Amino acid sequence: MYETMSEKYDEAVKRICELNDKGVPVLVGTRSVLSSEEISRRLQTAKRSHRVLNATQTAQEASIVAEAGQKGKITVATNMAGRGTDIKLAKGVADMGGLHVVATEPATSYRVDRQLFGRAARQGDPGCAQMFCSADDELFLRHAPLYRKLWRTIGADRVIRIAQNRAERLARFNRKQVLRSDDWMDQSLPF
Repeated sequence: MYETMSEKYDEAVKRICELNDKGVPVLVGTRSVLSSEEISRRLQTAKRSHRVLNATQTAQEASIVAEAGQKGKITVATNMAGRGTDIKLAKGVADMGGLHVVATEPATSYRVDRQLFGRAARQGDPGCAQMFCSADDELFLRHAPLYRKLWRTIGADRVIRIAQNRAERLARFNRKQVLRSDDWMDQSLPF
């Protein structure tokens, strides 16, 4: 965890480049199109060939994600892109440790983070996952504003858990409100 987004992106790109120098395929998970474009811009500055998958290339989504396990590939994708697409490791990639997943910030749900991390080490293949986050990430600004600057004291994992728990509670409350509204509409309208 880092204080600022700029520090976070610098360190994430540095790690991606280190892995890329070794030929390890990297799948970079982002929460938003803007974040994927920021990582892409920084990778271009570092002169690293990569593919970006965000809301603008839905037709090629499956093929871009499927190629993420090729030696030396860098694939930048929003967290939920390519769900259900199997990432096959190229020959020799397993010997290098498999696919490395880099998350650039925690999702509002622990389940979504686990799904992204689950892209690595599928079906017995080796792999690993790593998260980079900053106190300025949206999750912390919205759901843990009082805790976000305390990450050095109480730990980044704890701050992430607090923020995600609050975000998930709010999402549950909102879903219940929508259901109540739907029930009221069904009972109140005669048609």
